[in-house]
Amino acid sequence: MTLLMAFCDYMGNCIKDVVSAPRPSSPPVRRVTATKDEQENAMEYGLPSSHTLNTVCLSGYLLHYILSYSGSDDVCKELMGFFLVCLVVGLIGVGRIYLGMHSLIDIIGGLALGLGILTFWLSVDEYIDDFVVSGQKVTSFWATLSFLLLFAYPMPELPTPSFEYHTAFDGVALGIVIGIQQTYHQFHHENVARILTPQLRLHAFVGRMLVGIPTILLVKFCSKALAKWILPILAYTLGIPVRSTSYIPALNGAGKKSDIKQSGYVQKLLFFSKQTSFDVDTGTRLLQYAGLAWSTVDLVPSLFSHLGL
Repeated sequence: MTLLMAFCDYMGNCIKDVVSAPRPSSPPVRRVTATKDEQENAMEYGLPSSHTLNTVCLSGYLLHYILSYSGSDDVCKELMGFFLVCLVVGLIGVGRIYLGMHSLIDIIGGLALGLGILTFWLSVDEYIDDFVVSGQKVTSFWATLSFLLLFAYPMPELPTPSFEYHTAFDGVALGIVIGIQQTYHQFHHENVARILTPQLRLHAFVGRMLVGIPTILLVKFCSKALAKWILPILAYTLGIPVRSTSYIPALNGAGKKSDIKQSGYVQKLLFFSKQTSFDVDTGTRLLQYAGLAWSTVDLVPSLFSHLGL
């Protein structure tokens, strides 16, 4: 499911930045952005609606997983699950229109794209699972893929935060794959302990939460700090000029933020001599979220094992 959401984020944001269709004009539409995150999200383009796209894929895949896992052939349960999925998707779509973030066309576009991606994913998810769990050279393949996806991204008409979101999800997918590939048979097989069973009682679950969440946050902080230190040194060693838009103040101010974040990464790769520098924040963000995801599926379960949780 995590890989599916990363794929949705990549496809949806790519299409957004290729089409560059603006959100509904405000005014006359009244846009509701109560938090800083919502204000940043409003800087993205509108078509397709990412919320609708992600909700279709997430809820649809979750329904498929539950029905497949339970092995139930009850038509009433299937219809009830389908109705709930449709209700959630519909409410999300109406909510995005109400907030002034999307038009009806944006919602329909997100719905259509989501159904297409979900249909495709359901036909390949078992092959992806098999490859991640038991394939050869999985880590090197996925690391290469994650790196290439940083370059295989379109340049929008105006700068948006979509590429940053893609980079974060790209890192999460990398960390998940590395961790699962190494520890599947230890911590992630089908017979792992379930909560509120004799194998995992409530007090043990609470202990896992108290240990796991701080550990994950600590790894995220340390990953970011190490990347901010290592990447500039590595770049200078290789003779690659770098700049930072926000993470490293000493490298800031070498150019406008909008010129750096969305400056055509394919061109940077193929025509390096025409570019002045690379944005080191991209690599930092990738490694930061890769470390977070890896700790979730590898480091933290190992701590649980050592602590008897």
